[in-house]
Amino acid sequence: MDTPRKPPTFSARISPAAGLDVLSRHEVARLRDASGGGLHELLRRCALAVLTQGSHNDDARAILEQYPDFDVQILQQDRGVKLELKDAPAEAFVDGRIIRGINELLFAVVRDIVYVSTQIEAGRFDLSDSSGVTHAVFEILRNARVLRANVDPNLVVCWGGHSISRDEYDYTKKVGYELGLRAFDICTGCGPGAMKGPMKGATIAHAKQRRTKNRYIGITEPGIIAAESPNAIVNNLVIMPDIEKRLEAFVRVAHSIVVFPGGVGTAEEILYLLGILLHPANAGLPYPLIFTGPAGSAAYFEQIDKFLKLTLGDSVSSRYRIVVGDPPGVAHHVRKGIERVRSHRLDNKDAFFFNWALHVEPEFQVPFMPTHEAMAALNLHRGQEPHRLAANLRRAFSGIVAGNVKEDGMRMIEERGPFEIDGDRDVMEALDALLQSFVVQQRMKLPGSAYVPCYRIRATS
Repeated sequence: MDTPRKPPTFSARISPAAGLDVLSRHEVARLRDASGGGLHELLRRCALAVLTQGSHNDDARAILEQYPDFDVQILQQDRGVKLELKDAPAEAFVDGRIIRGINELLFAVVRDIVYVSTQIEAGRFDLSDSSGVTHAVFEILRNARVLRANVDPNLVVCWGGHSISRDEYDYTKKVGYELGLRAFDICTGCGPGAMKGPMKGATIAHAKQRRTKNRYIGITEPGIIAAESPNAIVNNLVIMPDIEKRLEAFVRVAHSIVVFPGGVGTAEEILYLLGILLHPANAGLPYPLIFTGPAGSAAYFEQIDKFLKLTLGDSVSSRYRIVVGDPPGVAHHVRKGIERVRSHRLDNKDAFFFNWALHVEPEFQVPFMPTHEAMAALNLHRGQEPHRLAANLRRAFSGIVAGNVKEDGMRMIEERGPFEIDGDRDVMEALDALLQSFVVQQRMKLPGSAYVPCYRIRATS
């Protein structure tokens, strides 16, 4: 049997192209520390994800195994810092020089890891308090220079799967193009598929409109970035410390959200946002949410709509609009929705760049650790308020995401078998039908790789 050929590598020392302040000796020491309490392994994993930008592999461990000798070190210089890259993917370099966009994202990784370590994890914010969590999210985004004052609402967050069909991918580009023609910036989870397509379409439209200083924001977190490397269009990368803060960042900065077809991660995002919007405190808050895809995706959205109504009640559909096969129509609804958002924020003296008025309950902010015990203990029974059931369903999907693509989750499944999920029979039957449809449509893994379920559903009467 032939030995798999190792991909070409390159070693280099690089200086920041832009956007990184100086680091203290203590910060440099933490980034170099390879012990359990240090930051070196986190830096190494996130840096490798950026260097393999555009990768079509959704297995975090496979990428690490591809480049076992890769290493990154911080070098303290009199005039700043440098990164020393050893055996880095050669695809990140052209004629011996690192691609500028990759350089910028590498130092964004350093910036966010350092900031979270020295500010968030060091106890600057009271993370046991809901407002403390929101302020932490705000500060991470501000430090990443995502928040812009004196700019009219124009940021559209796009959610959707990394494993989608070619027809669905082309459709995301068409929607992105229509959004770009209307001067909207794009924010996604930064990976491939429905996270890349809208940005790609918007770049063409922005160029045709001769629009400069465009924003293509990618928001991720350490457990996801290695499985969903940033796509080549992202020009502002933010690494949030966990999935809950990542989701809150999305919903706080968005002026509208467009959801394309996807799998478990997309369902998690939908349930997160709808759980928040269903809270009585957010009843009068305008928040344009559109589900869309090509004509061939109509059945997909019918199933999503059916699942949401069955679990959360028929009234949930008042918080979203389904538009199929109509990219200009999507952009039209986004524009009208954002006009309502702008008026509401002016009337209530709320910021354009961060949605302070949105009420987010602690159950949407406290990090959920998807262990076998935690997954089995989820309350997926009726008899609770819809926004609380949505929060628990969101956690169930989050656990499945972890079992599918996150290194820690995958290891737990290998050691102890599938997660067990228990709840009311009709809720579990609807959940099982939805998950089975994702498997059949190859929305659980990238095409070409067989999916082995990381979950087992049980139903109680």
